[in-house]
Amino acid sequence: MKRTDWIASVAVAAFMLFAAMFVLFPEVAQARAVVAVEGAKFDTAFSIKDNLNTYVGKEVVIHLRSGKSFQGYVKSVGEHLIHLEKLSGRDFYNALIRIEDITAIEARFREMK
Repeated sequence: MKRTDWIASVAVAAFMLFAAMFVLFPEVAQARAVVAVEGAKFDTAFSIKDNLNTYVGKEVVIHLRSGKSFQGYVKSVGEHLIHLEKLSGRDFYNALIRIEDITAIEARFREMK
């Protein structure tokens, strides 16, 4: 048997074993499910500042009145400012944002498990 024929035979056998695994054990293929993120909630009765306080240590996307957006982790929320760290797309940068300039907040409510 030629070397190339042997390699092709091994590749076909490996593929068939991989495919058989999903036929015989379908739970392996479907093991992931969408679940709610613990502690994720917005309360429309609260201000943006109070809603941000529930996300300290978690990742959010903040939209400003100017149209600019920042994605990062909420480090702390003060009276008039929010400290956002580990900014997405800007390695080694943090941001200090005036709460009055925030028009919207995005946060992850569901994830794959």
